[in-house]
Amino acid sequence: MEWLSPSCLPIVVLLMHCSLCLAVTVTTTRHKVEVREFADAELSCQFNTERENNPRIEWKKKGHDVSFVYYDGHFKGPFEGRATIQGATVTLRRVTQKDAGEYRCEISAPMDSVSLAETNITLRVLVPPHIPHCEIPSSAVTGSVVQLRCRDHQSIPPATYSWYKDKQQLHPPRNANASYLIDKHNGMLEFKAVSKDDSGQYSCLASNGVGTPKMCDGNHMSIEDVSVVAVVAAVVVCLMLVAVACGVVLLRRNGFFSRHRGRSFWISECHDTPHISSQNLHRTEDTSNVNYVPPPQEPQDFKHTQSFML
Repeated sequence: MEWLSPSCLPIVVLLMHCSLCLAVTVTTTRHKVEVREFADAELSCQFNTERENNPRIEWKKKGHDVSFVYYDGHFKGPFEGRATIQGATVTLRRVTQKDAGEYRCEISAPMDSVSLAETNITLRVLVPPHIPHCEIPSSAVTGSVVQLRCRDHQSIPPATYSWYKDKQQLHPPRNANASYLIDKHNGMLEFKAVSKDDSGQYSCLASNGVGTPKMCDGNHMSIEDVSVVAVVAAVVVCLMLVAVACGVVLLRRNGFFSRHRGRSFWISECHDTPHISSQNLHRTEDTSNVNYVPPPQEPQDFKHTQSFML
């Protein structure tokens, strides 16, 4: 095998470079596009072809399924009437969260040696903060654990939160022994053991660097001491209820609520007769009547008690 002369090397390099230019190529200036909600979004797409003078341009959006954005020279679906195309670059008007996602620009050049090329662009729609939803208790007892919550579920990127007391910002504590904790990511303000000094007007501010931060309506939280009189009264009532319950149980065990209560009676002990209950009397009567035979009646003793017919 003969080696190429040095004078032929530039020609070889040029041929190799031209062979790479024979295929259709697609590029973009921005693979990630971020715009605010209701602004216009430009999705750039540039291409070069080998011999094809009229390449086919298609735009698609990826989701649960792949849907057409631009096909056969027309915008499709929700993009019809609110998008324009210049070359292969698409501009979407007044984008919303429904427009966010991944887009693909495809160029088809049947006359080229490599007939298909594509590039992907991700569109992210930024949403400024909304007024957050705040949960602030109106009262609490000294020494109790109290949690104040603040949340905005619509902002993109997710908002961070700041808490204010009497219009003064509460800064996150720097030591572990602080009386409260602030989580700026989930919006929680937690008091380990509230005191009367923690009473005040509380509000929360949500911000994400997009648009104007928003604050919820404040609410006044009052911290009150435990009422000793109320505690004592509650204890007394509980003890009385326990005593009544125990008394009912004892009376039930002693038969106070029996069905036959009140049928027992006493026979006077003046004749040295022991106590006899109605149950014993019934038992005695039943036993004595087993062999009982009534005495014969004399004819003269017969008395007509009722009329009857034969």
